Amino acid sequence: MVLVYTETDNGKFKKASLEVASYAKALAEQLGTKATAMTINAENPAELGNYGIDSILAVSNEQITQFNAKAYAEIIKQAAKQTDAHIIVVSSSANAKYLAPLLAVNLEAGYASNVIALPTSTNPFVVKRTAFSNKAFNYTEINTPVKVIGLSGNSFGLKELKTEATITSFSVEISEADLSIKVTNIDKVSGKLTIADADIVVSGGRGLKGPENWGMIEELAEVLGAATACSKPVSDLGWRPHSEHVGQTGKPVATNLYIAIGISGAIQHLAGVNASKVKVVINSDPEAPFFKAADYGVVGDAFTIVPELIQKLKEFKASNA
Repeated sequence: MVLVYTETDNGKFKKASLEVASYAKALAEQLGTKATAMTINAENPAELGNYGIDSILAVSNEQITQFNAKAYAEIIKQAAKQTDAHIIVVSSSANAKYLAPLLAVNLEAGYASNVIALPTSTNPFVVKRTAFSNKAFNYTEINTPVKVIGLSGNSFGLKELKTEATITSFSVEISEADLSIKVTNIDKVSGKLTIADADIVVSGGRGLKGPENWGMIEELAEVLGAATACSKPVSDLGWRPHSEHVGQTGKPVATNLYIAIGISGAIQHLAGVNASKVKVVINSDPEAPFFKAADYGVVGDAFTIVPELIQKLKEFKASNA
């Protein structure tokens, strides 16, 4: 049995959850078994049936209205024991990376993070993973009876496969020790697409010269339906919030399209965006390191190029509405 933990945000499934559900179904087919999903306080668990999930264990518990890694690890352990699951799949979100090692300890399981494909072999069990900040790959053998897989974001994709999933309420036992860490307050930006859920990210650097020039970044993002981001120096200077800082020391991104404007491309930044499928760079310095990592590069003044790009995109959208 393959068990997949599907995260929610305010009760709604994240894109990463639908991707791990798709992966779990494909993995179950490869192994000749079934895929069961586990949800915690999800509004519509049945949605997972659109991605091939055969059965769903739905947990509804008022004690855990906010993410708690220790409690969640205990809950998933109980689900794994009840279903006799030997493979547990989670995402590579910040929460999942905190959760997975605790879960592996609870289940005495081997844990492989940053997995990007189905196993190349099931006996022995070998998975392909990214290494060295997405600069290389390695093949990892997991030889424990129970295995935990952390799927790298945007590596497998969403595979719709409509299935009549069976939904079962799952009761859990949580001790006070499991709830020893309590969330007292959450500050969250509302009304904006998050970097983690975006297919497109528009990012700005010091080349924009100041926070007063960020309007064109936000306008381009709005036209593209993208999230906004920035380089580390920009967040350090206070031009943009730290929640938008992407890179090895900030948030890693694995989007379909990453547009870097006025970012030179320090190694820490490149390490955090290497997993993006297409990288476009706009910079006035033809020697900027980012051009070596880019799929497409535009050498020129961002203050001229970006407004023209916005105008062209608006015209294209209007003519294709």
